[in-house]
Amino acid sequence: MPKQPEERDQIRSLARGLEVILAFSQNRPRMTLSQVAEATGLSRPTARRILLTLEAQGYARSNGKTFALTPRVLALGYAYLSSLNLTEIAQPYMERVVEQTQEGCSLATLDQTEVVYVTRVSTHRISSITLATGTRLPAHATSMGHVLLAGLSEPELQGYLAHADLHPLTGQTITRREDLTFRLALVRQQGYAIVDQELEHGLRSVAAPVRDSNGRVIAALALSAMTATTDEQTFREQHATIIVDAAQQISRDLGAEFSAQNGGGGGPG
Repeated sequence: MPKQPEERDQIRSLARGLEVILAFSQNRPRMTLSQVAEATGLSRPTARRILLTLEAQGYARSNGKTFALTPRVLALGYAYLSSLNLTEIAQPYMERVVEQTQEGCSLATLDQTEVVYVTRVSTHRISSITLATGTRLPAHATSMGHVLLAGLSEPELQGYLAHADLHPLTGQTITRREDLTFRLALVRQQGYAIVDQELEHGLRSVAAPVRDSNGRVIAALALSAMTATTDEQTFREQHATIIVDAAQQISRDLGAEFSAQNGGGGGPG
């Protein structure tokens, strides 16, 4: 029976090579040739050729008895991760946040002393501040800014503090460098930031870090709510949990799970 066109176009040796790579796991980090053949259903000669090819290309190593993958295999995953668009990954999670909370959800990055909105999923509620892609707000007065500043290295943070104008926007705005430093330490410890009427009277927000495959904070995910419509307890116990969970899922899709295995992370409690 002739093969279908799709099958004729496929490279079986490549498919088998991927099967061999995927046969290794946390429970099976090293395997003998026989174990690889058994795990994949391949013959020993075929498994041997594939393993030797992977070793020659730097994706596997052998001690003469067993085989193991090398860190170079991660490059296969990073090639995919680097091709992803942050906003495309974040969009469905942001829409879910809005659906769960009925509050707007935003994604922002840090540009010197300001946060810049990368994308936003809005509700029909009206705020005195127009928030759209490209909107800039002072980092010291926003929950997203606190998350992004908390993710900086110590030299980077000192550089920020040396140039930032911590001007008051409300009576609650942090304006002293030592107070901001203390707040950022708390953000690092708990894994999220809450700002209560520090940017605008009657508005509180919560943000959580979005991390890349190296564990670096590359963006902040946040939602805001008017104090008149959402009480403080609900905001802290429910909204904070929702935004932290969403940020962690986005980070996972960006490959942060690789670095998370070495520690880190947090959530409201």
